[in-house]
Amino acid sequence: MADETALVRFDDVGMRYDGGAEVLHGVSFSLAPGSYHFLTGPSGAGKSTLLRLLYLAQRPTAGQISLFGRDVRDLGRADRARMRQRMGVVFQDFRLLPHLSVFDNVALPLRILKAPEAEIRRDVGELLAWVGLGEHEAASPATLSGGQQQRLAIARAVVVRPRLLLADEPTGNLDAEMGLKLMHLFEELNKLGTTIVIATHDTTLLARFRHPRLVLTEGRLKTMPPAPPSRGPVVQRTAPVAPRAEETRGEGRS
Repeated sequence: MADETALVRFDDVGMRYDGGAEVLHGVSFSLAPGSYHFLTGPSGAGKSTLLRLLYLAQRPTAGQISLFGRDVRDLGRADRARMRQRMGVVFQDFRLLPHLSVFDNVALPLRILKAPEAEIRRDVGELLAWVGLGEHEAASPATLSGGQQQRLAIARAVVVRPRLLLADEPTGNLDAEMGLKLMHLFEELNKLGTTIVIATHDTTLLARFRHPRLVLTEGRLKTMPPAPPSRGPVVQRTAPVAPRAEETRGEGRS
């Protein structure tokens, strides 16, 4: 691939663990800035491995990955940490910090970027209210339900309006109405320029939110057009996606 403008580029990427069979085989694709893709495929197809490569948790055993115009093979530890500051990641297991309050979990990415405390208070408070956690700011994550922890993890991932958002089954623990509400939040972020990759098995989401798909089957990837459209209930789309942070906050400090 010769697309130098791509935000993400995989060239013939392979991945195997501890000398075993390859989990990913010759994966090649590119994501343009501001694009939106669903990552789909059966269990065991390699979706989680692909996401781990995208957020730099692992290095490929074959091929080349470029993020934000840089070959990740050239990155040292500090450079990798700075690059992650330009991403938001929603993990399936949430990865909330139990010793921090709900508010401080969401505020942490902003504090790492040294945002003013008044701005943090305003933006985090607004976002928590929107995801229905405004009354739980001082609570410990351990006291929240699974669905509340999911919403908290999503709020933390989007609060800096990242250039690249990766989400692994982000609506898996949510009721239908809240799931759609948060999907509309992702839509609004995408309109503001965030590149989005969402791993999901939910065929309803795939049909309702019509974006191209990255489909993994037995470690091999192909790109597919959006799923056929479907109709569903209308929900409120208004979202606080400009948590009044500068549009390039994450990039400016990388």
